[in-house]
Amino acid sequence: MAAVLEVDNREKFTGSKLKQIRKQGGVPGVLYGKDIDTTLVAVESMELVKTIREVGRNGIVSLKHNGETYDVMVYDLQVEPIKGTLLHVDFYAVDMKSEMDADVSIQLVGDAIGARDGGVVQQTLFDLSVRALPRDIPEVIEVNVEELGIGDSLAVSDLKGKAGYEINNDPEETIVSVTPPTEVPDEADGGEEPQEPELVSQDEEKSDEE
Repeated sequence: MAAVLEVDNREKFTGSKLKQIRKQGGVPGVLYGKDIDTTLVAVESMELVKTIREVGRNGIVSLKHNGETYDVMVYDLQVEPIKGTLLHVDFYAVDMKSEMDADVSIQLVGDAIGARDGGVVQQTLFDLSVRALPRDIPEVIEVNVEELGIGDSLAVSDLKGKAGYEINNDPEETIVSVTPPTEVPDEADGGEEPQEPELVSQDEEKSDEE
């Protein structure tokens, strides 16, 4: 059963009016989709956060608005980078019977063998584009790196396909690799050691003066 979230209408406010909505614990947003008119809405910040935690960023939410209920996804969420305040949210009404594209985060799983040997795990792709029915879009896609040694890598084509979704990315795209450790020059090979100054005895100094 999808989580339920209620939203209210809002006027086309800008500037100080939007700040007032946020100050009162609300988040301005927009509801739109293929078969509905774009509508300006506002939602309680705490309820929105609670719902996203419950269903995830790609989860389906039953959005109640003006007596109607829509199956929606949180298509975009703008967050203030310093304070973490929610600034704006886009709700996209989906057709539960039609496939759609969505970006899904990649989550690396396990400790690479190469890392234990001093290699460095480098992730170069952090999201995958998938096509699926709305309810089949995963929250994350796990990529196991345990068997990767130094010099090994995993590409999109190495992922085992799972029923329910199709990956849109180029199969040759590299997801993660294990690079050799950075070589640090040995101090012993870093050049000639500084020579200590040669000591001169007082007798030798006198001899030179003469």
